[in-house]
Amino acid sequence: MIPDKPPKEDVYQAASNLLKDAHVPNFEKYKELYQKSIESPDEFWGDVAKDFFWKSKHTGQFLDYNFDFTKGKIYIKCMEGATTNICYNILDRNVHERKLGDKVAFFWEGNEPGDELKVTYKELLQQVCKFGNVLKSLGVKKGDRVSIYMPMIVELVVAMLACARIGAVHSIVFAGFSAESLCERILDSQCSLLITADGFYRGDKLISLKVIADDALKKCRDKNFPVQKCIMIKHLTKEDSTSSAGCQSPPAKRACPDPQEKQRERVKKVRPAPQVPWNPEVDLCWHTLVDGASEECEPEWCKSEDPLFILYTSGSTGKPKGVLHTISGYMLYTATTFKFVFDYQPDDVYWCTADIGWITGHSYITYGPLANGATSVLFEGLPTYPDVSRMWEIVDKYLVTKFYTAPTAIRLLMKYGSEPVHKFKRQSLKVLGTVGEPINPEAWQWYYNVVGDKRCPIVDTFWQTETGGHVLTPLPAATPMKPGSATFPFFGVVPAILNESGEELEGPNEGYLVFKQPWPGVMRTVYGNQDRFETTYFKKFPGYYVTGDGCRRDEDGYYWITGRIDDMLNVSGHLLSTAEVESALVEHAAVAEAAVVGRPHPVKGESLYCFVTLKEGVSYSGALEAELKKQVREKIGAIATPDYIQNAPGLPKTRSGKIMRRVLRKIARNEQDLGDVSTLADSSVIEQLFKSRCATAV
Repeated sequence: MIPDKPPKEDVYQAASNLLKDAHVPNFEKYKELYQKSIESPDEFWGDVAKDFFWKSKHTGQFLDYNFDFTKGKIYIKCMEGATTNICYNILDRNVHERKLGDKVAFFWEGNEPGDELKVTYKELLQQVCKFGNVLKSLGVKKGDRVSIYMPMIVELVVAMLACARIGAVHSIVFAGFSAESLCERILDSQCSLLITADGFYRGDKLISLKVIADDALKKCRDKNFPVQKCIMIKHLTKEDSTSSAGCQSPPAKRACPDPQEKQRERVKKVRPAPQVPWNPEVDLCWHTLVDGASEECEPEWCKSEDPLFILYTSGSTGKPKGVLHTISGYMLYTATTFKFVFDYQPDDVYWCTADIGWITGHSYITYGPLANGATSVLFEGLPTYPDVSRMWEIVDKYLVTKFYTAPTAIRLLMKYGSEPVHKFKRQSLKVLGTVGEPINPEAWQWYYNVVGDKRCPIVDTFWQTETGGHVLTPLPAATPMKPGSATFPFFGVVPAILNESGEELEGPNEGYLVFKQPWPGVMRTVYGNQDRFETTYFKKFPGYYVTGDGCRRDEDGYYWITGRIDDMLNVSGHLLSTAEVESALVEHAAVAEAAVVGRPHPVKGESLYCFVTLKEGVSYSGALEAELKKQVREKIGAIATPDYIQNAPGLPKTRSGKIMRRVLRKIARNEQDLGDVSTLADSSVIEQLFKSRCATAV
């Protein structure tokens, strides 16, 4: 599975200065650890578990599972019989045993430059204990579900860890989702409490979060599920705000500033405050509740397989799936992947630009970094606000060493060229990472050459909400990198590529990506729907976890994610990856972004319908269209030549930045019924695309 030796050509190696202290300094060491992890998983993960506190030890097999539904119920169990508390492990132990109490846990950078706070591990622990006591005073107990709908502020971390401390199950909903989406998630998980904020700014745009939250709660009441209480934190509203008379003003130093250093005043722009409707029968004020709460909160000792959180992910059809993760396995896996994939060192300053409303923020802003005692940047704003240099300004400000972002953000910033990047030094950077989708080679090269100055390895991580953490990824010092490839499996992960008949394919090949055995952090079920869990992930190919993604393995054993299976096209009997065609289009100097979908064809079965967003200042023309078709034909082959190319000033995306290809398929086919588009960030894009459809695509 893993090649004896890495390839010598067409790869990028880590800079020599990373090798000295690296946890995995070379490919041979990676192979040695990997073999141990799959041949002796109990021993491998047992060694990892020694770094954590267990109130009681596990009994029996470390990992027990069944992946074959024909042999009974699908299940995964890790460290059954053990009891622990994840909040205790990532806060109390760092403060009391590792003596990291005065170390900064988070530098918070607000939407406005200069709006900043910092919180140490000791202060974070104090705030979590206080809020844990607040939750208990409201009757929240072990196993209860709590919905959290908050912007990227320190209190979001406080809220989720307070839930974990008392054994409650947090269900975080991204603060860009609609009231209907929030309501749907509250109803599905039967949450008894909602935690939210008055509002926040995303760039220049005001999001009145409390208004949306109230609308969601009304929808819940209309569906005969009244949420008993809603806790609101004042994030934007000022002291003299009368609309939230039931909520006292936050203290001047609202989060947990370092007492050793005078805190800069929060930046205040003359801007409209959000509307803050107040219902005294339901609404409670965060600041009033926390004021005077005890800083001592005994952790709830939980079983290994007790639920930690529910996080909803979209299904290709039907309502969102509530992915359920449990305590011990998720803790071990996020801690271990963070340590090795980013080669975490004690003096690092780490920055993941994701939102905690998504799995990346759960695993690699909160749980993974804190489990390692890391210092992180927590960013509320946008990469282009107030200008397109914002991210690199923050890198220099906090001397960020490890940086983790999405290909979407990289391609967005690529449009503006290298000048905004070169305004800042970025000399602190050591490792760059990508997450969320396969990164096309052109974006990889720009990231490597321009952002990283050709000295920072790129960890192109493949994983899912369901996997809990990275499953295919380079390790910075050990893995020779190929632009666009997720390279090799992480420890404990055994991938395979299957054909349509479920047969394993050896050597260079392409097909369905599956996994043959579990790792500690894999999801345990779909909340409240075990049948959907088994049908979605295990029934297509009995004995395997099915990712839903296509994958190619090259002659060197490297894995390349080719896109979702439903984004693979069968053109004249040839299986084509839409991601591969998109990469070919984006490699053209005029193209900023591309999306490819299938459109029925009377002869070929399917034809390729391509949407391209051009870089600023570039005009669409027949000559450019011919160049793009020629480029794809030359890059992949004549069979992949696009049938239609549509100029798309914008693409329909979810609020998390993912392209909604389901909607694009409807546009390509001129089907006006789009189904549920509640997660769409900008609905005006749809009308533009329908108007500019290719004239020949009748």
